[in-house]
Amino acid sequence: MATQQTEQAGLTHHHIVAGDVRLHYVAAGPVDGPPAVLLHGFPEFWRAWERQMGPLARAGFRVIVPDLRGYNLSEKPAGVEAYALHTLQQDVAGLIRALGYEQAHVVGHDWGGIIAWALAIRQPEVVRRLVILNAPHPGAARRVRRQPAQWRRSWYIFLFQLPWLPERLLDRFGQWALQGVNPAAYTDRDRELYRQAWHQPGAATAMINYYRALRLAGRGHSGPLQVSAPTLVLWGDRDVALLPELADGLERWVPGVRVVHFPHASHWLMRDEPLRVNNLIAEFLAEEAEQRS
Repeated sequence: MATQQTEQAGLTHHHIVAGDVRLHYVAAGPVDGPPAVLLHGFPEFWRAWERQMGPLARAGFRVIVPDLRGYNLSEKPAGVEAYALHTLQQDVAGLIRALGYEQAHVVGHDWGGIIAWALAIRQPEVVRRLVILNAPHPGAARRVRRQPAQWRRSWYIFLFQLPWLPERLLDRFGQWALQGVNPAAYTDRDRELYRQAWHQPGAATAMINYYRALRLAGRGHSGPLQVSAPTLVLWGDRDVALLPELADGLERWVPGVRVVHFPHASHWLMRDEPLRVNNLIAEFLAEEAEQRS
């Protein structure tokens, strides 16, 4: 395991080889605390969770927040196939194991949530508790994706199948996409840091390749879509990309799932309502320790 470490505002920055990819991650909290891995989505990077890291660390968790492959300071393999879902899910399992853990709590938003669902379905032994923010379970996605209302919201996925043009539009699209309901969701400083991340060499193409690889999403898994880990789903109902009903009827695949709707939050609910999101996540993850005591 290769790591490098620097100090920054109470956080530690590391690089580690997980499987066949070198990932940058940021950590906080006690080194002997229960591990909680937070996975960002598009078009973000580890800073997506900067308002959650401190509270979860103070609650006693070892918080681990990677830049997913292709993003910011993590390695950016060439080719669309390098971003297939089965590979992205293996990255997270590899990260958890490379850090010396057998299991971790996994929290995912957007693409990070899609990866977290896949990990809980395909490698359930790795996931202790699962928290999903505005990311559809694959069964719910199949149920809803043919609805015209969802097609209209997913228009950008079709744009992202084109060569070179999406990369040229990433700055403009990314700044448009990061629109929380809370005026303080993304400051001018936040937007500049995001822009710097998008301009890391190779990042734009790698980020878009997540969408180009969607045609490979079913590779390596043809079994049931059941999730056995205790699961909490948080959903901002004012999501412009995903219908609220994607969070409904999940009991078919996730027995005992708890779903909390945020009627006034957008897709970026951890930015719109950080205090409530932080409390719900911390309380849910702490339930395991309470049950064991």
